Amino acid sequence: MPTCGRIVYDEAIYHIIQRGNNRQKIFRDDEDYEKFLSLFEEYRNKRAFELYNYCLMPNHIHILMKIFKKEDLAKLMQSIFQSFRFYFRKKYKYTGYLYQGRYKSKLIEAENYLLECARYIERNPLRSRLIDDLSLYKWSSYPFYANGHRNGIITENPLFCTLSADNAKRNEAYIQYVISPRPYEEILDKTFGIAEY
Repeated sequence: MPTCGRIVYDEAIYHIIQRGNNRQKIFRDDEDYEKFLSLFEEYRNKRAFELYNYCLMPNHIHILMKIFKKEDLAKLMQSIFQSFRFYFRKKYKYTGYLYQGRYKSKLIEAENYLLECARYIERNPLRSRLIDDLSLYKWSSYPFYANGHRNGIITENPLFCTLSADNAKRNEAYIQYVISPRPYEEILDKTFGIAEY
């Protein structure tokens, strides 16, 4: 059965999702998370992109990013996921499929959805009950926006600055915005086929 082509444009923003095959863990220890994030730094000079938000869960990945040239989306994602797969196979002497098929890419057509998508992405550890406090989860962009932690791979979400002109108030507004649950999150999880951890 043929797969559907992706909708890809220049200077477009995408919510990227990738899952571990059969719900297996993609990340087994801190080194794995760090390796995956380092690939964005590695490929930054090869493909033009801006990484706004992300959350790396043990068995799936969420990324919100802007691609400047449409042909770079597939090339960038292939490079990152393939590089990590090679690393994973070598480290764990792993054979078989690491990912559950192709990554999913959801085109973000309305700019006003940027923060809502970021919020959905960063709430993953709460929804999966990995933690009770998002500030304790270090494998997402949440500490950057909520606490002002430095993160060299993030380009600030364009709507983040609209929350307040004051840094402290902006961080607090973001925290309140993200920690408030929404009734549709469970529907989105089912739509994207995201497995609970």
